[in-house]
Amino acid sequence: MTREAAEGPVTGESGAARPEERLERAVRAAEQALIEYEIAVETFRIEVENFSRLHHQKLGPMYARLDELDAQILEARAARSGDPEDRRKADEARARVMPMPGVEELFHGWMDGEGLFPEAAAMLTDQPVRPPQRVRPSDEARKLYRELARKAHPDLAQEDGERQRREEFITRVNSAYALGDESLLRELAEEWAKGPAPAERGPSHSEELYARLEWLSQRKELLTLIARDLEEGAIGSMLRLAPDDPDRLLDEIAEQLLGEVAERERELAALLG
Repeated sequence: MTREAAEGPVTGESGAARPEERLERAVRAAEQALIEYEIAVETFRIEVENFSRLHHQKLGPMYARLDELDAQILEARAARSGDPEDRRKADEARARVMPMPGVEELFHGWMDGEGLFPEAAAMLTDQPVRPPQRVRPSDEARKLYRELARKAHPDLAQEDGERQRREEFITRVNSAYALGDESLLRELAEEWAKGPAPAERGPSHSEELYARLEWLSQRKELLTLIARDLEEGAIGSMLRLAPDDPDRLLDEIAEQLLGEVAERERELAALLG
């Protein structure tokens, strides 16, 4: 027999649903609405992603050709005029066409995205490159470590939760011992002696339902921001111009770009001729 059958319908004295039941219904309705909204946003995201891929495959070479022609035109103008300002513009255009090397490629192993390697920093500051000092724990630290390892070993746990607690604690013990930090090992010993923190009172069913509603609301706000970014982005805005026939839109843009390429080629030929 189910709980509902045993307890009867969840209603008040007047026959109306109890507040908690209405809250449960609101949560279920919000969950279903959020699922539908997530499906709609994800569907549009995939459409934007696919259209972006097609856009890059079909139009990317044309954009690259236009950038190359722009650089050649500016270089030809600079060669004719000898004007430093024209040369600066030409160099900037050529830099936009050339691929940007990575940090490691630029500095040949001297640095990465985090900064200079220790050896490189030492060489630049005329400091000797010294290996890190080895830590030799004291006898007291070794004694504390062994006692804690025996008391808090994960294999002594009877439940998964307790085993996880012990594993996390032993990780901290190992780190302290590796540093030879005797005072920290004493603090860990005192912490272990106190035992685990008492379990906090869990939320009531109503509190859980309210928290669930709040999370659903926050999730919807996040999805709304994602959907707005997709719609207002360059690809999303382009896709919205022809949602039923995006291929036709790409063909129209390609035709326009071909015209611009032909115009640039004629301009370059005139400059070089």
